[in-house]
Amino acid sequence: MKIGLISDIHANLPALETVLDDMPAVDRIYCAGDVVGYNPWPAECVERVRDVAAATVRGNHDRTVETPERYGANRMAEAGLEHAKASLSADQREWIGGLPRAETFAGDRYLLVHSHPAAEREDAYVYPEEFPNLDRHMGEYDGIVLGHTHVQGLRGVAGGFVLNPGSVGQPRDGDPRAGYAVLDTTADGTDAVETHRVAYDVDRVAEAVREADLPETTAERLYEGK
Repeated sequence: MKIGLISDIHANLPALETVLDDMPAVDRIYCAGDVVGYNPWPAECVERVRDVAAATVRGNHDRTVETPERYGANRMAEAGLEHAKASLSADQREWIGGLPRAETFAGDRYLLVHSHPAAEREDAYVYPEEFPNLDRHMGEYDGIVLGHTHVQGLRGVAGGFVLNPGSVGQPRDGDPRAGYAVLDTTADGTDAVETHRVAYDVDRVAEAVREADLPETTAERLYEGK
């Protein structure tokens, strides 16, 4: 089975559509969370992800749509969540609010979470160089898929792998291209995963950010991949 893996879309519809167009033929798609936040198309991205993803887990921005003020110290995050709260329908907000913290897929062989796999560390950032520290969480899994850092990375851990497919809508690893990954469940370890990057129309997003009166820095960082 071929599985498409996406994460951290952050209401960036052009990036999402480009990733879906670029993705090779897959049997299913799974999303590691943060469908909304920062960018101008939260409702459209929710609908697109609901349409294409077999399962989606909640990200920290998904979890705080109803309480944007929790990000008062980060105006970019707060503004994006205010925009999402105002833009999403009641049905879309209910869907966002009902997303699970974690899911398994492909016969429970793989764990899908947004950040750290331990529930008590739900918002912890786990960067690729720290993936080996998740060995105690591998258990019987062949792989753990997570997002949150917006840094694409793949490491072999405990005979399997830990993967961040990269951010679709707001990369932070110095590469402004949208990231995603494809998993081949018939292969083992890191050989089972291909990571991908694809350029999208950042100018279109930057223009829409300004039209939505979102912070200018939200647009600027897209050009720099940070």
